[in-house]
Amino acid sequence: MERVRPSPGIIAMIGNKWFLLGCRLAVGGLFVWAGVLKIIDPLGFGQSIENYRLFPRGLAFLIAIILPWIEVLSGVFLIIGVFRRSSGLIISVLLVGFIGLVVIAMLRGIDTTCGCFGSLSRKADLSLILMDTVMLFLALNVFFAKRQAV
Repeated sequence: MERVRPSPGIIAMIGNKWFLLGCRLAVGGLFVWAGVLKIIDPLGFGQSIENYRLFPRGLAFLIAIILPWIEVLSGVFLIIGVFRRSSGLIISVLLVGFIGLVVIAMLRGIDTTCGCFGSLSRKADLSLILMDTVMLFLALNVFFAKRQAV
């Protein structure tokens, strides 16, 4: 059986420095924006975490205090190009966790907002999973990019 290989054009585009810069700016900007909105309202974000019914109240509010700062710092580092791979990895791990939380909530029949953007958050549903998957693809491109390409 012959192995399917991606076309050289797709590989060239993914490795293109301008595409990777766009990935860094889009993902980094999104995480800075989301983190700042959560920092402004830690109690609201803590309640959003608690609504998933996976963490005890104390842990939910501890996450609400720490997680936004990780998002902001990782996003800023991604934008300015410092610790690019580490930031890409951290953001990728966060996105996998966010996707997992939404999937678990949907499987358990929990109807809640995602908590992604503070008071501007939207419903945790399939479209959110799709958006997070696209962001994950972009973040992974930054993580796996060759050092000189980024």
